[in-house]
Amino acid sequence: MKIKYRIWEFLENIHPEDKKVRIERYFILILIVLNVMAAILGTVKSIEIKYEVFLYNFEVFSIAVFTVEYILRLWSCTSDIRYSNPLSGRLKYLVTPLAIVDLIAILPFYLPILLLDLRFIRIIRLIRIFRIAKAARYISSLKLFGRVFKEKKEELLITSFITSILIIISSSLMYVFENHAQPDKFADIPSTMWWAVATLTTIGYGDVFPITFEGKLLAAIVSILGIGLFALPTGILGAGFVEEFHKSHSKQEKKTCPHCGRDI
Repeated sequence: MKIKYRIWEFLENIHPEDKKVRIERYFILILIVLNVMAAILGTVKSIEIKYEVFLYNFEVFSIAVFTVEYILRLWSCTSDIRYSNPLSGRLKYLVTPLAIVDLIAILPFYLPILLLDLRFIRIIRLIRIFRIAKAARYISSLKLFGRVFKEKKEELLITSFITSILIIISSSLMYVFENHAQPDKFADIPSTMWWAVATLTTIGYGDVFPITFEGKLLAAIVSILGIGLFALPTGILGAGFVEEFHKSHSKQEKKTCPHCGRDI
């Protein structure tokens, strides 16, 4: 039990001042970055052919490290009071976001063994790029992003809902105004949604644009609304970051238990 608890402490970075913990954290971070670079460069035919053996051996080494880490986390997670039950605790841990990310990091290597469709295997192999998500476990600033999104999820959902409504309404009106003038570009409402998204995000590719007076007027209104609408999530996230910084500062002033969160 003592060994299990020590492994959990080590993997979860409970004592960041520990030199061994820092070495492990930097090693995994470097390995993650190298894996992403290998996955990207592996799509270049000349590099893939020339360094095929090296890339494969590096992939095997990385998978061995990530698999051992995943198994150790699953084995030692019962040391945490949240996952103390040997069965239900581990099942609860398996569905946590970071545990799912850890599984996705190793799954693409094992799936091709069970699959015969080479096209699907290639798609699965490209999922290796998502190993960069594992970095969230080791970089405190990325954890801050996660906490902010979690705290402000309701506000962000509301703004997303408002944006969706605006896209539907503007697409419907633009279809009514422009369909008779440009039936090839505004053929139906789903097709018109491309224009609405491009306009609301103020990108405006210019491949689809209104030519009628009503359409131009609507486009001007939607463009102005888009500037204000997309400023809302920025303000929400900005306020969230300020709140999290204050919380982090107050937590540093008092020590808490890493498992239950109670003051020591």
